[in-house]
Amino acid sequence: MHTVAVLSLKGGVGKTTVALGLASAALRRGARALVADLDPQGNATATLNPPMTEATLTAVLDTPREAVIDRALAPSGWSPELDVFVSSEDLELLNEPGPDARRMDNLARALDVLRTRPRGDRPYEIAILDCPPSLGRLTRSALLAADTALLVTEPTMYAVSGAERAFEAIEAVRRGPNPRLRSAGVLVNRLRPRSYEHHYRVEELRETFGRAVMPTAIPDRLAIQQAQGACMPIHEWRSPGAHEIALTFNMVLAKILRSSRAGRHRLPGEPDADSQAQPDSA
Repeated sequence: MHTVAVLSLKGGVGKTTVALGLASAALRRGARALVADLDPQGNATATLNPPMTEATLTAVLDTPREAVIDRALAPSGWSPELDVFVSSEDLELLNEPGPDARRMDNLARALDVLRTRPRGDRPYEIAILDCPPSLGRLTRSALLAADTALLVTEPTMYAVSGAERAFEAIEAVRRGPNPRLRSAGVLVNRLRPRSYEHHYRVEELRETFGRAVMPTAIPDRLAIQQAQGACMPIHEWRSPGAHEIALTFNMVLAKILRSSRAGRHRLPGEPDADSQAQPDSA
């Protein structure tokens, strides 16, 4: 099971949209998938529309025992091949900063339980962790559990500074408690292809982060809001805009899975043994 943490430094950039798009692309590939909704707002849970559960992810992060995991895990309304660790507002209580590291690795423990004793007829192939829009304890818990971190941003004037702070956090976790963690890079969301300002900001990101900026961006299309409002995967929403976005998410997911196997996507400044190209050469 490959685990990808989808994170951002601020709300409203479409982080949950990307997490849901990856889940939709995983279903289209025929992969069994899990979404862990770590955002106290619970938008991913609402869109995935699982049945009511006896517990939520809050209980799992407190006590990652098998019985608790089973009570917080539910099949999504999208497909029996996509399960959800459901969110709740009281997750915010676990996001407060502090020196106490207790429970920080409990998400990793819970995912290890699902790796060794999978639910259903076959194991999960991918777990998608939808993080809250901050670098609090919940996001750090996700980075401890993840194989790959995907940073989502919008093409705005604050994109570079936010990405720099996120990369620093990813690097700190990689050099410390989770050496297997790799960055999938920066995914630009809500790109307006005809906007000069958006193209300028994307080039600014590329000048700073080079190949860490994904060449594929998610265009700003109404179909995303329409599909989410209908609690449907973007791959099942019938419109030209939805088809375009679905193909984009297919490419993003394929790139994440390829980079995880190759170990080729490094953080800015991290040496790449397989290439002599510098990160700012793109």
